[in-house]
Amino acid sequence: MPDDLTPASSAPAPAPALAPARPRLGEQLLRRKPLEAFAREAEASDARGLRRTLGVWHLTAISIGATLGTGILVVLGTAVPLAGPAVFLAFVLAGVAALLSALSYAEMAGSVPVSGSSYSYAYATLGEGVAWVCGWCLVLEYAVSVAAVAVGAGQYVDEALRVFGLSLPDVVAGPPAEGGLLNLPAAALVLLAALVLVPGARESAWVNTVLVVVKVGLLVFFVAVAFTAFSAGNFEPLAPMGAAGVSAAASRLFFSYIGFDAASTAGEEARDAKRDLPRAIVASIVIITVLYILVAVAAVGARPWQDFTDGEATLVTIVADITGQPWVAFLFAVTAVAAIASVVLTVLYGQTRIFLSMARDGLVPSVLGRISPRTRTPVAGTLIVGGAVAVTAAFIPLGALADATSIGTLFAFALVNLSVIWLRRNRPELERTFRVPLYPVVPVLGFATCVLLMVTLGGITWAAFAVWMGVGVAVYALYGRRHSVVARG
Repeated sequence: MPDDLTPASSAPAPAPALAPARPRLGEQLLRRKPLEAFAREAEASDARGLRRTLGVWHLTAISIGATLGTGILVVLGTAVPLAGPAVFLAFVLAGVAALLSALSYAEMAGSVPVSGSSYSYAYATLGEGVAWVCGWCLVLEYAVSVAAVAVGAGQYVDEALRVFGLSLPDVVAGPPAEGGLLNLPAAALVLLAALVLVPGARESAWVNTVLVVVKVGLLVFFVAVAFTAFSAGNFEPLAPMGAAGVSAAASRLFFSYIGFDAASTAGEEARDAKRDLPRAIVASIVIITVLYILVAVAAVGARPWQDFTDGEATLVTIVADITGQPWVAFLFAVTAVAAIASVVLTVLYGQTRIFLSMARDGLVPSVLGRISPRTRTPVAGTLIVGGAVAVTAAFIPLGALADATSIGTLFAFALVNLSVIWLRRNRPELERTFRVPLYPVVPVLGFATCVLLMVTLGGITWAAFAVWMGVGVAVYALYGRRHSVVARG
């Protein structure tokens, strides 16, 4: 049969397209995700993914909600024995370190306004290897901090019950390391926060805003009460453990400042991310630091530093001692639980958005990035993360959680400072709605301060961090390296 009459069905099938060869490990670790890819993803998200509903007030409230209350309501009792009356200086040191990094975050948020926070910033500047390390540190930072704060909520629940002569049974009041079986209030609080996040960012943002107003009022009330019993003699000697004690306390308290990081995870749900994120980040860190210092000074002024103990709901105890009114202590304890719930809610929100970005890049299973067409939120990822964090909060004691969170936070913040320097050098033409002042001094100081605070953490914390990073390397080798979208071109 002539060639021109050959049936189409008998024509040879075209050769299948060959999948691109996987790059060598060293090359893949250095591959960066183009900023243009982030922009395309944001456009796709606007069409069928996350909803842009958050304004500057919502973003500031997310930042404050994820921060304000954590270090004061939960960890103050563990930091005062380290720093003595100089604990307020530890808050200053941690606040300065946080502000330096917050300025770098503000520039990156205005340049790369997407979900993913410092993980996304590192991917755009330093490559997949550093981005994975940063993302794995953020998992430690967010998930463990939620657990740490939820553990502290159990202390305030117990204080509220004591007003009526009751207390939580030991078996459900603490983890095995503290003589119990599990911390039931902590686990319940995390699960409740996960359920609040499912309907949508706007709905949960309004819940958080109300809780933020409540907690600010709570801390202002505490300062007013504590100053009625203020004694300057409680500040002598100022730093009984010296500078080392202040640095150690600052390292532990640093996890109290991760709120602006949580705000930066909302880049794809902000109405005007380039304008509003930098404003929210800088405003929140200033408000938070001022309130922390006021409360720390008032607390030490009202009570000798030797009387502060780990595992105690410190502020409610001080209020009860000063007023002598059980109903005041009950009201304060109940309100403190609501304030802590705000931290759990917003930090858990940030964790789910980190996983959303990592799943979109193929580095973690896609179920964590699946968007529900009805709620426009990562429902499956929220429930999975909420369940895992609830288990952590139920079985791990507070002190270990706080230190582990600090080291993950400091590592991620250090990388953001480096990202600002890289982007300034390699993409000077990029639109920036906020610029770090005194560049490059501020990002260099931010990096150095984070490293300094990391060094002061204990050997056990570093050992736990090494184990965590070892697990991260295994996860990347077995899953992330094989499924990386950027590696596939």
